[in-house]
Amino acid sequence: MKRFLAFAAALLSLLALGGCGYNTLQQQDETIKAAWSEVLNQYQRRADLVPNLVNTVKGFAQQEQKVFIDVANARARVGAIQATPELVNDPQAFQKFTQAQGELTGALSRLMAVAEAYPQLKSDANFRDLQAQLEGTENRIAVARQRYIRAVQEYNVTVRSFPTNLTAKMFGMKEKAQFTVEDEKAISAPPKVDFGTK
Repeated sequence: MKRFLAFAAALLSLLALGGCGYNTLQQQDETIKAAWSEVLNQYQRRADLVPNLVNTVKGFAQQEQKVFIDVANARARVGAIQATPELVNDPQAFQKFTQAQGELTGALSRLMAVAEAYPQLKSDANFRDLQAQLEGTENRIAVARQRYIRAVQEYNVTVRSFPTNLTAKMFGMKEKAQFTVEDEKAISAPPKVDFGTK
């Protein structure tokens, strides 16, 4: 009889754990990590394009040194941040990361504005290729960020919902940081890189 009661208690405990949401929280946490990795991948792709883009524009617009320095400094600030999966668990580090990415977006927009003043640059095949790659990368960044936002939203709802909120508290699982910027519409839109011929 004792064996039967012990087995029944173990079975009940197992069933209770299965319904506590722990596995759901773990699955959603992994989804967030995967989505965040894709965001980082796309930001790295953009950072990798920057030197070639700057060098191409430099060849045509050597007197625009301040813009080139601004882009280089913004890229350096982005590169100085250790973008690890744990970054999403640290709101201050996450904010620094998004701020640095916003600064790079602004610097790239100014670089593209400089290019507008040089018609021969706009007709350069290398520049047009880099421009298309940057535009595609900005679109990929937007998609990756949207996936991350959805994954975090689902996780945060689970962490805050009863009864999984009890499980989350028991295992120290907290809400994850979301993308927040001062002007969200401006930063979520890719920089304008339309260089039609004049």
